[in-house]
Amino acid sequence: MFVDKAKIFVKGGDGGDGLIAFRREKYVPEGGPAGGDGGNGGDVIFRVDEGLRTLMDFRYQRHFKAQRGVKGRNKSQHGANAEHMIVRIPPGTVITDDDTGEVLADMTRHGQQVIVAKGGRGGRGNIRFATPSNPAPELAENGGEGQERYITLELKVMADVGLVGFPSVGKSTLLSVVSSAKPKIGAYHFTTITPNLGVVDVGDHRNFVMADLPGLIEGAHEGIGLGHEFLRHIERTRVIIHVVDMAGSEGRDPFEDWTKINDELKQYNANLAERPQIVAANKMDMPEAEENLAQFKEQVAAVRPDLEIMPISSLTRQGIKELLYRAADLLDQIPDEPVVEEVAEVNERKVFKLDAAEDEGFTIVRENDTFVVHSPKIERMMKRMQLNSHDAILKLARTLRHMGVDAELRKRGATDGTSVRIADFEFEFVEGSSYY
Repeated sequence: MFVDKAKIFVKGGDGGDGLIAFRREKYVPEGGPAGGDGGNGGDVIFRVDEGLRTLMDFRYQRHFKAQRGVKGRNKSQHGANAEHMIVRIPPGTVITDDDTGEVLADMTRHGQQVIVAKGGRGGRGNIRFATPSNPAPELAENGGEGQERYITLELKVMADVGLVGFPSVGKSTLLSVVSSAKPKIGAYHFTTITPNLGVVDVGDHRNFVMADLPGLIEGAHEGIGLGHEFLRHIERTRVIIHVVDMAGSEGRDPFEDWTKINDELKQYNANLAERPQIVAANKMDMPEAEENLAQFKEQVAAVRPDLEIMPISSLTRQGIKELLYRAADLLDQIPDEPVVEEVAEVNERKVFKLDAAEDEGFTIVRENDTFVVHSPKIERMMKRMQLNSHDAILKLARTLRHMGVDAELRKRGATDGTSVRIADFEFEFVEGSSYY
């Protein structure tokens, strides 16, 4: 089964915790603090591997979590940084944040990589908090949490030439004739349900990748059938070969087929209408094909006189070599890179930063006999600090006093013994004390 779209969960590794430790060697008097910092958590990195062609691996593994950083050690030793998690993806993969819809990266080149989930920063050990006024602090930080998100991977086939057309017009047969690809072929609709790739050797030291794309039907641009699943692959091709059943063996009119498919391409992506296109008038070995071809040329000339129409027969191989030479010539005239709207660079995206005034703000609400304080700055600080030591409580108290939280609590009627809650931490207010 070909999987060309997958939703997965990624999480960067958490940072390692800082350590509270002191030197106590026999011949080291007044050794002081010696707790090292924790290591940084690993990033989740997506890297393009040109050896991959599908997103099949993501069908079986949907969660990717990087390792946590190592906790700080004594004797001022830092914990080791965690190794990054490298996830291989095929070229042509578009990475999108599932919650915001933001396109994170458009991965097209072998070796190209992007960080999709940043690891958390390691917490600082107590050696970092030593000051002349407090040379032996019992204070350390927890490691920061790694970034986590749901992302969507969408694969668009990377091919030079794409075969498009209604079902059963001979696209799969053509690919099997010009390359070593062995697509499933049958005389019924929607034989091809997944894109097939084949390398075509033109014979004059030129070659290119051809994709047999599943047949389109009317209304595909609106998602009818599997329209969107099929159309996304055409966006990557540099040249379109539009295969038309010139014998009308399915009882359809060749010109109507050509018109409908072009309309679907244009309505899905207007730029596809400008893509170089060759009409491969297939099944010329069948009765009435010559008459239909003459009429088809007249009808097309009235609409698009510059369009190339090349009669071929995949069965007898009539005109196949000429078609391949012409496709190779067109590719030589086009830059050797995917023809697709690339993702805007990061510096063109809007980045919203928290204002300092907003960061210092807080709100206090009363729930029964408890005052609840809401403040992003204080909550972030409490999440980082290891609040199991006297020094950590003092640092929190100083921050609350500096921000004016204790003064506001007094205005609201807080007295000795009043319960105060910040996030999941609840304590008693003490009037006139330097800490709670």
